[in-house]
Amino acid sequence: MPTNNFTIKASQLDGQGGVSPLDWHDLTDPKSDKNLLWVHLNYASEQGQSWLYLHSGLDELIIEALLAEETRPRVTPIGSGLLMALRGVNLSPDADPEDMISVRLWLDRNRIISAGKRPLLALKELEAALANKVGPSTIGEFLIEINHRLLEQVGEVIADIEDHVAEMEEEVICAESKDLRTRLADIRRQIISLRRYLAPQREALNRLQVEKVEWLSEQDRMRLREVSDRLTRQVEDLDAARDQAGVTHEEIASRLSEQANRRMYFLSIIAAVFLPLSFLTGLLGINVGGIPGSNSPLAFTIVCLLLAALVGVEVWIFKKQKWL
Repeated sequence: MPTNNFTIKASQLDGQGGVSPLDWHDLTDPKSDKNLLWVHLNYASEQGQSWLYLHSGLDELIIEALLAEETRPRVTPIGSGLLMALRGVNLSPDADPEDMISVRLWLDRNRIISAGKRPLLALKELEAALANKVGPSTIGEFLIEINHRLLEQVGEVIADIEDHVAEMEEEVICAESKDLRTRLADIRRQIISLRRYLAPQREALNRLQVEKVEWLSEQDRMRLREVSDRLTRQVEDLDAARDQAGVTHEEIASRLSEQANRRMYFLSIIAAVFLPLSFLTGLLGINVGGIPGSNSPLAFTIVCLLLAALVGVEVWIFKKQKWL
C-alpha cells in the first residue's frame, strides 16, 4: 500500500475479503458512517497528522502514540480498541533486514488506522490480497493477517542467518578465511538487532491472547495463539543461531590463540638455541689477550664445530624434556 511519497490512503473492507477505495471526502465528512474502515497514513506528513487530530476522533494520547518517532513492539487495550506497535524486517533493495520498520495500529470494532513512515512489504501484500478479494473480512482477521505476514518475512531472514552461521561453522572446521571474523561479527549484529524487537513483539502477542477484546472471536484467538507460537519459535531459532555463532567465534579465537602460541613457542625455542651461542661468540669477540687458539689457523674451525656440537646437545635436551 505505502509508497515513498504517500500521505494518506483509505479503503473499506467489504466483509468478504475484498475492498473498496474511499476518497478524502469520506474521511473528513463527520456524517460519514463507514464500517470496516482501513486508513493508512504517513505519520511524518502534515496531512496525516492533521487528519488524526481533526477527523479521527481518537484520544490525544492515542494520537501521540501513533505519531511517536521511536516505538517498541507493544499491545495496549484502550476501551474497546487496541493500540499496537509492531516491527517488520526491511526488505527494500540495498537495505539491512535488521533495520526493522515500525508500523503503528489502532484497531476497534469498526476501523483500522495504521501509521508508518517507510514502505513495509507486509502492508503491500495485504493490500494486494484485498484487491484480489482474498484478504481479511473482519478486523480480527486483519490483525492476524498482518502479524502472519510480518512473521513470514522475518522467518526468511532468520533462515538465511541460520544458513550463514552453519556455513561459517563448516568453514572454520575445513578451511581458514581472513574475512571470517568480519562476516561473523555482521551476523551476530543482525541477530542482536532482530532479537531486540522480536522478543518484545512476542510478549505483546502473548499478552493479546489474554486481553478481553470484544471483537476478537474465539477462532481469532486460536489463530493468534498459533502466530504467537510461531514467533516464539523464531526467537528460539535466533537464540540458537546466536549460541552457534558464539561457539564459532570461540573456535576462531581459540585457533588464532593457538597459532600465536605456536609462533611464540617456535621463537622461544630459536632464542633458547642461540642464547648460549651468542654468549660464547660475544665472549670470544672481546679482542683481549688470553683467548685460546688466537694464534692457531684451525681455531675458527674448531670453535664452529664446538658450537655445532652445543646446538646438538641443546636439541637433545629439548627433545628429552618433550619441548620439541
